[in-house]
Amino acid sequence: MKRPARRPSLRPALQGQPVLPLLRAARAAGLTALLLGAGVPPALAQGVSPAQDVFNRTNQLLQNEYGGLSAVDRAALTREYQLRLDNVCAPTPDTCAEAKAYPVLEAELTALGDEHSFFQTPEDYRDFRASVTGGNRLQFGVKLAALDGQNRVVTEVVPGSAAEEAGLQRGDTLLTINSKPYTYEALRAAREKGETITLGLERLGQPQSITIAARESSTVDLPRLTLVPSGTAQVAVLRIPTFLSGGGVAQRVHDLVGQAQTAQAAGLIVDLRGNTGGSLAECDSAVSAFVPSLTRLARTADGNARTVVSRGTRLEDGRLAGSVRNPNLWTGPMTVLVDEGSASCSEFFAFEIQYARRGPVIGEQTAGVGNTATRVFPVGEGALQLTILNYAKPDGTSYPVSVTPNIVRDQGEAAVRQLTRGVDALLQDGLQALRSAPTLSMDPFRNPR
Repeated sequence: MKRPARRPSLRPALQGQPVLPLLRAARAAGLTALLLGAGVPPALAQGVSPAQDVFNRTNQLLQNEYGGLSAVDRAALTREYQLRLDNVCAPTPDTCAEAKAYPVLEAELTALGDEHSFFQTPEDYRDFRASVTGGNRLQFGVKLAALDGQNRVVTEVVPGSAAEEAGLQRGDTLLTINSKPYTYEALRAAREKGETITLGLERLGQPQSITIAARESSTVDLPRLTLVPSGTAQVAVLRIPTFLSGGGVAQRVHDLVGQAQTAQAAGLIVDLRGNTGGSLAECDSAVSAFVPSLTRLARTADGNARTVVSRGTRLEDGRLAGSVRNPNLWTGPMTVLVDEGSASCSEFFAFEIQYARRGPVIGEQTAGVGNTATRVFPVGEGALQLTILNYAKPDGTSYPVSVTPNIVRDQGEAAVRQLTRGVDALLQDGLQALRSAPTLSMDPFRNPR
């Protein structure tokens, strides 16, 4: 189990294409809309130390590939941090280890002033690749929210995970680890060592105890559908936890929309809470299950590129760039749930729903990385995530940095506390909003965008 974080999408199939950015503050485990760098520049000079080599590679990318909004003088930045590296490597200038450059590069990218751009250490990069490609990693398979200091509340249990098999449930409050007060550090240490631990917790006011050990398991976490009663009808709740998972997210969304239609659901709620992003291609094709078509311009220093998506098919400047099988289109009322952990691709998804006037977005202001794309460039043993472009609609409307919900609802401690009592307040708001949400008209004069 990892702390929530936002990272770029790094599927090998996306090499050379843009992906969405991730939040620097939460980069330890999540993801955003990103691209994988198609190539890594060779060492700029022979005979340099490993630290100097990785510094040179990173700064060449910073000078040549950056397409973000930072106004910092990047050449001056390189010169300043070269001096810092010289000081760090002064004892062994010819053999200075690559790892010596990591804190220097992290500080340099911080000074750039772009939350979407940062340096990933080898450990971060390995975890990132596992998340993006759907590979295995040592994990519990549970997501947590803070409550009362160090205590944590289970907000999600990944299907098929060690947490699900151990019996953890949404709304459980973690209180102790091996009879000692719960801390994240203790849980992380147990995960990294694969130790079996005993968690003391509270479930709906009653004490519980479970035994659990992290294990190597898939990072794939695909969308899932549940049907909940609403009056005399039932409503479909489509949970999309990530747009990563090594592919298959968009296909799964279309398949589940088909299931909701077959079940004659009266409405549909898309739950994007805590979804830190992933592949923009997966996001685009997924949102096309709710919006008949969308068009986006990617703006770079070299000009604009146009993306058009309709019924699961994605065109890049008129060339086919992916599609889903047997696409579906939900035309009934819908709402979208977001929180401050909804980032990158999730923000693109929510904005497309708002822009098309398909239904209300409900929750908190989103994370704030929803208007640019980033690319991840492997550099040495680590990697550089770098903003490479920004997005707009054909009419000139820029994508917002963050999405402001149509119905604002705080998801702070009060909401987490309600969850411990078995009440999902935001979901209830979503059910209420469905009663006045619009249906999709296929008349272009009624849906002008």
